[in-house]
Amino acid sequence: MRDTGIAFEAQTSLPFEQAVARCREELAAAGFGVLTEIDIQAKLREKLGVEVEANLILGACHPPSAHRALAAVPEVAVLLPCNVAIATERGRTVVRAMNPEGAMRMFDDETLRAVASEVGEKLRNLVRRLEG
Repeated sequence: MRDTGIAFEAQTSLPFEQAVARCREELAAAGFGVLTEIDIQAKLREKLGVEVEANLILGACHPPSAHRALAAVPEVAVLLPCNVAIATERGRTVVRAMNPEGAMRMFDDETLRAVASEVGEKLRNLVRRLEG
């Protein structure tokens, strides 16, 4: 697993569809719900008429953490939910999860730092479990 500062990232041996299913399972097991789903491949085909490899973004929310963050700094709402992206890149399946600690650095708030650390650990573990 690689931490880019913006995202936790790993290549998985799972085919795309299986990786998506596992991400959903792992998110649920960690207490996240999927609020949004964006099929980048379908949208680019529809809007631009271009073909790209499979690419799906799951907008995940950990309700207790979101509540704590919003209560501390309401404008953090523009950075929610935490995105998990599954893509096929050059024939390999890649999983990326937002690193909330990177995103929350712009706020000088101890509560946000704590929430980001807790959620970040959950997302980091999710990516690690899909690696390989």
